[in-house]
Amino acid sequence: MKNINFEDKSILVTGGTGSFGQKFVEIILSRFPNIKRLVIYSRDELKQFEMSQKFPHSTYKGIRYFIGDIRDKDRFKRACEGIDYIVHAAALKQVPAAEYNPTEFIKTNILGAENVTEAAIDMDVKKVVALSTDKAAAPINLYGATKLCSDKLFIAANNMKGFRDITFSVVRYGNVFGSRGSVIPFFLEKRKDGVIPVTHKEMTRFNISLEEGVEMVLFALSNSIGREVFVPKIPSYRILDVVEAVCPECKIEEVGIRPGEKIHEEMITISDSVNTIDAGDYYIILPPLKNEKYKKFLSYYNAKPVEIGFSYSSGNNKEWLTVKQIRELIKQNLDDSFIV
Repeated sequence: MKNINFEDKSILVTGGTGSFGQKFVEIILSRFPNIKRLVIYSRDELKQFEMSQKFPHSTYKGIRYFIGDIRDKDRFKRACEGIDYIVHAAALKQVPAAEYNPTEFIKTNILGAENVTEAAIDMDVKKVVALSTDKAAAPINLYGATKLCSDKLFIAANNMKGFRDITFSVVRYGNVFGSRGSVIPFFLEKRKDGVIPVTHKEMTRFNISLEEGVEMVLFALSNSIGREVFVPKIPSYRILDVVEAVCPECKIEEVGIRPGEKIHEEMITISDSVNTIDAGDYYIILPPLKNEKYKKFLSYYNAKPVEIGFSYSSGNNKEWLTVKQIRELIKQNLDDSFIV
């Protein structure tokens, strides 16, 4: 596998002021400070201003800040002029909000994804990598359903490119440790009250750090050949272990599962197993392919098929974070003065 030198490339990041986008920009600029162009595309002017203080054009000559919404195809198409690679991270993500505002999520997560694929094809972009979520596997909530549709659009775009030199692939992973709106910052805030609300005591989740998510996207940008859904092999955690790590003396209040919430998240379903290959650090879900094309992926990634009936969920995972490991992650990622 290869690592691309992005120094002479142009990259656009949708949702570039979000948690992932900011970490992606930080890592890219640390490795390629003289990158030709790095476009942060988002609709939040305040976050763009704040980000421009951290990553100013005076220091990083290639950085650009574009205000725009992926719902606006014409604006996004203009932003894609001269772009080699697109990392699509923009999305509406809150599960309860999606249940209450379904049309807004459809406009951004599905129609916005369609705008990205069409603009990328029209503007001769070379490669697009879209971020997905574990909630897109066998979705039971509207957010997950919109992201599954988005995944399908990006994979199908490989069939609509004609003779253009462009590929589309997807990176799917679980909860990002300590990201905005996630459970651990919420628990850290609630421990001040001495009571931590838990929706269900059996709940489990996948865990990945922002750095690991960025590295996975960089791997896909460097190595994907199109049509892949990359799934990392990452640990799970039990929600009660998170409570124990954050505040062992706190009282637990079980409040019931929220609309659209699963007890265990999935990244690969049993139905996916017939098209899934094991590539070492990653699983790769492929669309149904003719035998020769399927063999091409096996050879290219030095991979092997998973067993029929295989599934990958946060509940049947083989790797688990311990309470001690969760505490260390809190210190590293959220609060270096954290103690229990």
